[in-house]
Amino acid sequence: MRVRNKPWAEDYIKQHDGIVVLEPSQNKGKWKQAFSHTNRPVHLEIGSGRGGFIQGMGAKNPEINFIGMEVQKNVVVSAIDRVKEAEVENVRLLHENADQLSDIFEENELDTIYLNFSDPWPKNRHEKRRLTHQSFLSQYQQILKADGKIVMKTDNQHLFEYSLVSFSQFGLRLEEVTLDLHATEDPTNVMTEYEEKFTNKGQPIYRCIISNHK
Repeated sequence: MRVRNKPWAEDYIKQHDGIVVLEPSQNKGKWKQAFSHTNRPVHLEIGSGRGGFIQGMGAKNPEINFIGMEVQKNVVVSAIDRVKEAEVENVRLLHENADQLSDIFEENELDTIYLNFSDPWPKNRHEKRRLTHQSFLSQYQQILKADGKIVMKTDNQHLFEYSLVSFSQFGLRLEEVTLDLHATEDPTNVMTEYEEKFTNKGQPIYRCIISNHK
């Protein structure tokens, strides 16, 4: 995703500390308290992009608290604007990398993790950068509750196949495997920007739902 550089992005993020959690490690173990309603489950999207999915999920599911994590600051500002415009009070954003999730989230703290259209990193030498590599899966397993879920969507068949093998070899349970998500209507699905783009081109969208157990 090519993104125009925005020199003002860092200051813009700091100005919206009501939406963006600026020092997320301080919330470790108490993420529910970062929201107005502290008795709701907490869901995390890794790689939230311009925020279309996380904002849509927040609006559609007011009984859940959502966190969108994005490493590119020039993209985070677009997510901020989406959340502001939609006035969803159950969405928070993080300008962070997913490498050290255990520094941000306590064990058993999350109910669901979303991996939407993650970078496939197709070259073998970049395998460890894939968000479904075992090094990431070990972090997900730690911060997810025992019955927590991982929901993955992608248009990349190679990444999807790799991920299914990776999940299985790690010992996670495959609850659902869908090879063409939009072949039938799913009222629970909220599309990302990439998903809309690829679906309009007639490209199949792959989805799997993984159950954590410890």
